Amino acid sequence: MTKVPEEIILQPVVSEKSTHLLRENKYVFKVPLQVNKIEIKKAVEEIFKVRVDKVRTMQVKGKPRKWRGRMVGKTSCYKKAIVKLKEGDSIEELGV
Repeated sequence: MTKVPEEIILQPVVSEKSTHLLRENKYVFKVPLQVNKIEIKKAVEEIFKVRVDKVRTMQVKGKPRKWRGRMVGKTSCYKKAIVKLKEGDSIEELGV
């Protein structure tokens, strides 16, 4: 089954740490749990027209949610991908 690149890169992760990683030419994306590093690399290169140097991934576990002191559920698990671009490339749409 071939995947469309827009289905692989769900959204960019905007946090304090991901903003600091922009200085090192690294971008952070939220991706589905089933995709691998090769698929992530191809999707980023196709969507943003850049050259990817390295991809690192990690699984983020869901956290329990409380409401008025009770456990009412949990957030969903997802995979986070940190993509390092080659020297000279950058993604202007995500730059701060």
